[in-house]
This record gives sequence, structure tokens and C-alpha cells, in this order.
Amino acid sequence: MARAVAVVTGGASGIGEATARRLAADGCSVAIVDVNAAAGEAVAGSIGQAARFYACDVSDAKAVEDVAARVEADLGPAGILVTSAGLIPNTESIMEMDMAAHDRMWQVNYNGTVHCARAFARQMIPQGKGAIVTLGSINSRLPLPIPAYNMGKAAIERLTQLLAVELGRHGIRVNSVGPTYVMTPPLRAKVAAGQRDMNKIMGLHALPRLPEPADIADAIAFLCSDQARAVTGVLLPVDAGFLAAVSYRTYAGGVPWTEA
Repeated sequence: MARAVAVVTGGASGIGEATARRLAADGCSVAIVDVNAAAGEAVAGSIGQAARFYACDVSDAKAVEDVAARVEADLGPAGILVTSAGLIPNTESIMEMDMAAHDRMWQVNYNGTVHCARAFARQMIPQGKGAIVTLGSINSRLPLPIPAYNMGKAAIERLTQLLAVELGRHGIRVNSVGPTYVMTPPLRAKVAAGQRDMNKIMGLHALPRLPEPADIADAIAFLCSDQARAVTGVLLPVDAGFLAAVSYRTYAGGVPWTEA
């Protein structure tokens, strides 16, 4: 039986890397798409023959179309797409934000998702099946002071729903995952540098742990699998209970137990 072809953008690090490794372990041929050639080649090499690296800036529609054609020629038509490529912001106000950086984040995070969905869904349509998972966030649901990122993630949730309906008639499912803070190397570095307060972060979650990249990859693998064959158009939070806990734990009257 031919291996399913899975395309993972942003696959050179973090959630994308964990997803590429998980889908390869599940028996897929994985195309890792990223702008970081050195890291992408290293990840593909460590996975082995099941993975290939393709350099691409997903904000460039023509570059995405070219990579899609190369993936199809090398591995076959895509059956799975995970759009993990994205930029991470710092806190800023709308009134004072850098508009060039704002535009660049939209080009990568939102437009990049659109470019990849269009290019690779075209390969799925003739097959009459496929699974796409976009990278949303807790930012998809609540306002946070990171404007371009926050609004872009909200837009990605709506894009996911629109694509689920548009592509559903072709047997293609489109879902999203909504992570909270994920214990990636960049987050660990920011915590170590004093740029993030772990006590403050953990005080907003229901569980006493944050997800690792592999936890997000597990959720993505489920949404791509036949076990989720009747699931489309949803954003699945993988958030250690953030969305449930954030208003509860910040209630002015306090919580009905004594904090440790």
C-alpha cells in the first residue's frame, strides 16, 4: 500500500517538527516545508527516508505553488496538510504597533495558510479525500494584546470553517488545533530570560502542566486520522484548560479553594 503523503509547513521546529515526526511514525511520507533550510534538512535527515525537506516562504503564493508541484512529482499528491508555519509576536498596542511587522505577520500566518490550503487541496480533490489541519490558538477565541497575531488566529478559525464546507463535498476534512502556551525551546528560553512569568501563565490554566509540542502533534494526528472521519470545521483546543479556566480563575471573588 502506498504511503499517505503529509505536508507540514513550519516543520523545521516546534509544533511542526513534532507533527512531522508523528506523521512519519504513523506511516506517512512527510514533506517538511520551511524557510529554515539548515533546520529543515536536519529534521528530515533525522527522520530518514520517510521525510524530505522543501525550502519555501509560505507568504509567497508562487513559491507555494512551485513547492506543491515538486512534492507531487517527488512523493505523490498530498493527502494531509498541516499549516504550522507562523511568526510569534511580542506584546504591543494597536495604536503604536509596527505596521510593517503587522503586515508581515498577516502575510505569513494568514495568507500563508490560504496559499497552502489552495495549493494542496487541489491535489486532494481528484482523490476524493484528504485532511487539512490549520494552526489556530487560544488567540482564536479571546482578545490578547498581540494584535496582528490575535486577529490573524481568529481569522484562521473562520477560514477553517469556510474551507470545511467548501471542500467537504470532495471528501476533504478541514479542522484546526488551538494550543495555549506550548513548551517549545523559544518559550523555555523566554522563561529563562525572565521575559515570561511561569507562575502567571500557570495561574490561568486548569491543569498543572502546559502542553509539549508532541501533545499538539498527537491532536493533529487524530484530526488527520480515520478516527476523526466525521469531524470537520472544528477548532480543537489543546490548552491545558485555559479557555475554561481564564475567567473562572480571575473571578474577583476568588476561587473556592486555597491556592497552594
